[in-house]
Amino acid sequence: MSATGPGGREDLRAALEAERADAVARVAGLERELASALEVAAEGTADDEHDPEGSTTAFERAQVAAVLEQVRARLAALRDALARLEEPGFGTCARCGSPIPAERLAARPWATTCVGCAAR
Repeated sequence: MSATGPGGREDLRAALEAERADAVARVAGLERELASALEVAAEGTADDEHDPEGSTTAFERAQVAAVLEQVRARLAALRDALARLEEPGFGTCARCGSPIPAERLAARPWATTCVGCAAR
C-alpha cells in the first residue's frame, strides 16, 4: 500500500490530526506561559536584568515567544497538509514533481518536497 493510496492517506490523516492536536495543546500551553510571564513582569520590578535566579525574565519571555512562533508555524503547515491531503497532487514534490517517498511522508506528513529538494 502506498502512502498516498486510500489506506495510506487515512494513516497520514491520522498522523496529521495527532500532530495537529499536539500542536494546538502546545500553543495553548505556551500562550498561558507567556501570559503568566508578562503578568509577573508587569507586577514586578522593571529591573529583570539582575534576577538572582539565573537568566533574565526578558530572555525567558523571548525564548517562550520564539518557541510559540515555531509551534504556530508548524500548526499552519499541518493545517495546510490536511487541506491538501485530498488534492490529486498530494504526495508530489512541489519543486520537482517527483513523488515524495512514503517514508518521508510517514516521518513528516506535512512535507511538500522530496528529500532531494528539501536538502537543496
